[in-house]
Amino acid sequence: MARYGKTAKSKVKRAMHEMKRGKLKSGRSGKKVKSRKQAIAIGLSEARKRGGKVPRKASSRKKSSSRRKSSSGKRSSRKK
Repeated sequence: MARYGKTAKSKVKRAMHEMKRGKLKSGRSGKKVKSRKQAIAIGLSEARKRGGKVPRKASSRKKSSSRRKSSSGKRSSRKK
């Protein structure tokens, strides 16, 4: 099954087209987008807003706290 839907495909295609022509601008600052990755991210973000089939952002997922607690104990002292 496909990860991305038609909406995502069309939005990313449009964003890439605009970026190549020098017309794509970032949200807040309004600066021209030069990075390919940033253009794709903008396209996917717009697709999410329209309710398209796009996987969740990796950064928005919660990390398990139990894993952090076990590793955050005392560190073993190293000999120099």
